[in-house]
Amino acid sequence: MSNDILMSRNELVQFLRKPADQFTSDDIVRFIEAKGIRMVNFRYAAGDGKLKSLNFVPYSREHLTLIMTAGERVDGSSLFSFIEAGSSDLYVMPRYRTAFVNPFSQTPTLEILCSFYNSEGKPLESSPEYILRKAIKRFTASTGYTIRALGELEYYVRSASETLYPLFDQKGYHQSKPFAKFEDLRVEALELCARAGCHIKYGHSEVGSFSKDGDDYEQHEIEFLHVPLDEAVEQLLIAKWILRMLGYKYGVEVSFAPKITVGKAGSGMHIHLMLEKDGNNIMVENGKLSDTARKMIAGILDLSKGLTAFGNTIPTSYLRLVPHQEAPTNICWGDRNRSVLVRVPLGWLGASQMIHDANPAEPSGKADKVSRQTVELRSPDGSADIYLLMAGIAVAIQHGLEMPGALEMAERLYVNYNIFKEKEKAEAKKLESLPASCWDSAEALLSLRKHFEKDGIFPAGVIDALASKLKSYKDQKLSEELYGNNEAIAKLVKEYLHCG
Repeated sequence: MSNDILMSRNELVQFLRKPADQFTSDDIVRFIEAKGIRMVNFRYAAGDGKLKSLNFVPYSREHLTLIMTAGERVDGSSLFSFIEAGSSDLYVMPRYRTAFVNPFSQTPTLEILCSFYNSEGKPLESSPEYILRKAIKRFTASTGYTIRALGELEYYVRSASETLYPLFDQKGYHQSKPFAKFEDLRVEALELCARAGCHIKYGHSEVGSFSKDGDDYEQHEIEFLHVPLDEAVEQLLIAKWILRMLGYKYGVEVSFAPKITVGKAGSGMHIHLMLEKDGNNIMVENGKLSDTARKMIAGILDLSKGLTAFGNTIPTSYLRLVPHQEAPTNICWGDRNRSVLVRVPLGWLGASQMIHDANPAEPSGKADKVSRQTVELRSPDGSADIYLLMAGIAVAIQHGLEMPGALEMAERLYVNYNIFKEKEKAEAKKLESLPASCWDSAEALLSLRKHFEKDGIFPAGVIDALASKLKSYKDQKLSEELYGNNEAIAKLVKEYLHCG
């Protein structure tokens, strides 16, 4: 039996003694019967990015098998704005590998994520989940590579202020209890996410911490391990649900909103990306970033204005994408530089001696020589339509690998300085800027739509519907209108506090 199965926290993997991607309907039924599961919940992400639910109470093995193999009908027009009521019936079908036991329900319950199908039983072309599947399939068929990704999920916990061990304003990075009040909530979330099949890298408290109007606001982050793009989306969706459920359980508010208040750290949802071929990381060649990785970066930068339409979908997104907040504003990339759009973080290159320096008694040959190099897209936030964002990223990476002059573009847009520093402003002015509003993102998406619509990956109707939604905010001059108006800012933040 593999170590992956032995060490998995997922009860189904442990019981069935097989990886989740090998689950069958018979496996699911056998687990439900053996474990006394009384309820099955279908879950699926709707147009607002939140997981919806459909509850089943199986009364027989035949009924349970029918649920698992035939799915159920739902009203698509109530889930997605681009589906009309006259042809709104959709099927939802469970994806067995996503099954996990609900850790909150008093009734033993199995959760399982679903895909959407049309009246002919074919995948719904406009479903964000299917758009991602199409993008992945085309990318791998065209390039022979696999994209792996991990998300960094930042969030704030809001609670009544405490006098003991008060928060240090914007000094929360990696704080521990008692100075990080909600470390226990985060640790519980890590455990529950692991049981739900998520692959966790780590969790920690983040920079953002402040007190305001009798409330404490404490920022935390959960970072995942890299997995295939579609699984990376599932990890983020499940983690968001678990964190919100824990907040509800403990009577505190958990928010993934990009901005809580002006002048304090916002919450991003950075995406780390890696290309693999035959199971090997190809981001590094001869001890430095490979040409393939540089082309990949160029493609992301070239389509980055359009990507904000998927990754930054509400007006307060653009209160985060401002200078001096460790959030990107210019289209550029660099090494270990948090002011750029695409960052190349440390990748353990040439660092194998650390283990022996810290532990002189450690036998030689134990250091990890497998490359873990990624590149990090720093613009997205918690408002993102995560399926469409990942699909857009796949399109952008393929665009970079196929684009003439990609290496030259990468060379031109590389910066090795802090673009926010006064002495570097002249150089920074040569760089293009990201969109400054939902309206600008919609315009950018429409101007770049041919890249996303190529080969039918993004249906035209989805692009039109998203652009229309973004423009409906009419936020072209929002930052100017809000400047100095704390009351209006607070009202706007409250309106979008529970985005995505």
